[in-house]
Amino acid sequence: MLISTTDTPPGREATASLGVVAGEAILDVNIFRDLFAGITDILGGRSQGYQKALREARDHAMADMEAEAHALGADAVVGVDIDYEAIDTQKGAMLMVSCNGTAVRLG
Repeated sequence: MLISTTDTPPGREATASLGVVAGEAILDVNIFRDLFAGITDILGGRSQGYQKALREARDHAMADMEAEAHALGADAVVGVDIDYEAIDTQKGAMLMVSCNGTAVRLG
């Protein structure tokens, strides 16, 4: 399935709009990852633990969005927007990634 942040896929035309589709992923941030991320941040390096967690959350959210579009009979999802949010809970921090776009059929 074609996933695009643009309103129309390059070289293709949408023949039908099937509605908004979305996917969300919330991942717990491990306390050990937090500790090592803090050390990395103090030393000025990139936080590999957080980068990996964000990538995993984005992949899960995108897969859920794509599955929702597929269930509608879509060939593509256009106008995709990806949002990232940190959520503080009593148990610690969580990362939320949400993706949404418009499911379309292509001509």
